[in-house]
Amino acid sequence: MPRTFEYEDPIRIELIKELKKASKENKAGIWESIAKELSRSRRNRKEVNIRRLNQHTSDNETAIVPGKLLGDGNLDHKVTVAAFRLTEGAKEKVEKSGGKVMSIQEIMKENPKGSKIKIIG
Repeated sequence: MPRTFEYEDPIRIELIKELKKASKENKAGIWESIAKELSRSRRNRKEVNIRRLNQHTSDNETAIVPGKLLGDGNLDHKVTVAAFRLTEGAKEKVEKSGGKVMSIQEIMKENPKGSKIKIIG
């Protein structure tokens, strides 16, 4: 039987509003792209493993995962990561490699133009 209601996560909805506002204020399309990815249904949101993050980033880069970061794989360089959700294993592996885990809001405040940020997903 199909579900008759849709669960709306108030934290996600507020983040989407903040991203759209930041996109307009700073003329930075990256925030609009991330808002669009987060607007997808839960079933269609991205899930990225540490292995993929390791493949698509290099030392001291910043990456955003507009979905969930999972802990499968190894990370062999420093990277700053922001994800909507992440597992404890993923957080431990990023910190163990010398990297940093931040929220999407923190990265948005630190880098309002969104320059030199990769979207992984």
